[in-house]
Amino acid sequence: MFETRTLPSDLESVRDEYASGALVLDVAGDFDTIPPEAAENLGLVVESLSPAAYPAEWLPDDSPQQLRRYASSDFTIGMPGDGTVTWSRQTDPPVVLVKYRAKGTPDDFLDFLIAEAFVQAGNDEIPEHFLPFFGERYRDLAAATPLGPSETYQVAAALYEGWVGLHTREAFASWEGSHDRLHDAWVDAGGRLDDRLANLPRLVALGRLSFAEATEFACSAIKHGRDLPAPFSALDTAAYRDHGPSYAVKWAEKTFEQLAADDAEPVDGAATDDSADDDADSA
Repeated sequence: MFETRTLPSDLESVRDEYASGALVLDVAGDFDTIPPEAAENLGLVVESLSPAAYPAEWLPDDSPQQLRRYASSDFTIGMPGDGTVTWSRQTDPPVVLVKYRAKGTPDDFLDFLIAEAFVQAGNDEIPEHFLPFFGERYRDLAAATPLGPSETYQVAAALYEGWVGLHTREAFASWEGSHDRLHDAWVDAGGRLDDRLANLPRLVALGRLSFAEATEFACSAIKHGRDLPAPFSALDTAAYRDHGPSYAVKWAEKTFEQLAADDAEPVDGAATDDSADDDADSA
């Protein structure tokens, strides 16, 4: 199921700098979460396995089953929302896993995603998933978001990704002049986000994107250093980088309070698509 991936020289250099010794493995099948019995096959290619487990008290009662399984002692590699490339420090050495879906990804961008995984896996301050990032504050986040458990999961994963991006984008920017191919892939991917970022408030106002989807898109742009619209711009701050989960929970509380207040405001006349457009333009 796992096959060692051959890396180009610039990726080898990034691995040596950020996550020396990490293994990069192609996975024969696609996955969100590798079944524990299959994940244990990693023991054939690494020196040891150290499955993580987290207190059940961190989880709201209605948490998705996959999140409960992740918190348990089951050896869980990969979770929904991880993307095309994921990584784990539950092995020694750490592993970077390239999913089967990567076969449709342009080479330069895929190599950037692998390089990004090296930067994340090599930084001990970055936990592997949003659950250890939020810890017991995940229940507070769920209480602050009037959403279902799946959308709360989506928002939490997005907020975690945004926080990670605040810790990693300086490394990506530093590759100009030393790892230009990877730097250019980072810049190009960020530039492709700008048009949709500018329209996020309108898309949410028109119901074309859910709040969770918009949060996911905005937070994915943080690692690229793009300009974010309100309320997501408040996440691209040194305060969020420094205070992490407590800041994220406060942001969610204030954001949903404001959304509720906006919905409660009286509107003159019947609502139409045109009026919704005007409201979105002024957001």
